[in-house]
Amino acid sequence: MFLVAAGFFQSLVKLIVWRPDVVFTKGGYVCLPVGVAAYILRIPLVVHDSDAHPGLTNRILAGWASSIATGAPLEYYNYPLEKSHYVGIPISNEYHKFSNEEKKKAKSEWGISASRPLITVTGGGLGASRINDTVVKVLSDLLKLGSVVLVSGVGQYDELREIAPENNSDFQLHPFVSKDFAHLLGGADVVITRAGATTILELASLAKPTILIPNAKLTGGHQVKNAMVYKDAGAVVLVDEDDMLDNPQVLVNAVKKVLLDKEFAKNLSDKLASFARPDAAKDVSEMIIKTANKRR
Repeated sequence: MFLVAAGFFQSLVKLIVWRPDVVFTKGGYVCLPVGVAAYILRIPLVVHDSDAHPGLTNRILAGWASSIATGAPLEYYNYPLEKSHYVGIPISNEYHKFSNEEKKKAKSEWGISASRPLITVTGGGLGASRINDTVVKVLSDLLKLGSVVLVSGVGQYDELREIAPENNSDFQLHPFVSKDFAHLLGGADVVITRAGATTILELASLAKPTILIPNAKLTGGHQVKNAMVYKDAGAVVLVDEDDMLDNPQVLVNAVKKVLLDKEFAKNLSDKLASFARPDAAKDVSEMIIKTANKRR
């Protein structure tokens, strides 16, 4: 609360000096003092909410916002419909549906066998230890189904490197991927990941069969709510983390279903792709510019 209060006075001073035509916020507690200062100074506010579960900051600022953009369909929010717009999440244009040739090329670039299905596992920038541990536990079963690339996160990499096989054409372990991550995901035949809003929309743009394992312990259960948007639409396979920890074969069975049932995989791919919003960045920028122009 002290930081928010201090941030409010800092924001008030800066906005008085800068006098912007519009303020754009993305949520999180760091946006609250800026949004409140904008409201007091009568500067128009545009809010973008990536998650299907609005955070406290966005719930507060929504009442004062001139326009609200959402990452998921509007029925998952209780924002005023007259100023809310479903635009998706702005992502890099590297994320697009890969042709079969592009998939093979992407696998080759990563030194992965192009003749086998690729299972890519990522727990986000910090990794996901419970997913990592499960993948290592059932790695022999997964390798019977295809090649595996595990992006573990930096924190657990050294520990896993001690027990995992050396990197080869069928298995690779990486602590973090900053370059060509779109190609690693694009070359995959199935992706196992958490349920961060941006990651899901990147996979939607790639039209990738996806298995989501949301972290139920994060604030407000927002990953579970994100995942349910796409589970309700039949666009992803949802694996409960507790079930997976009790029985790691749950994860193997989910992968097997996607890789062996081509029609099921295509259905997942097509339904998830329907959520892709390639013009999201343009739509958000137009909202910001339109709101600024109204003030002039």
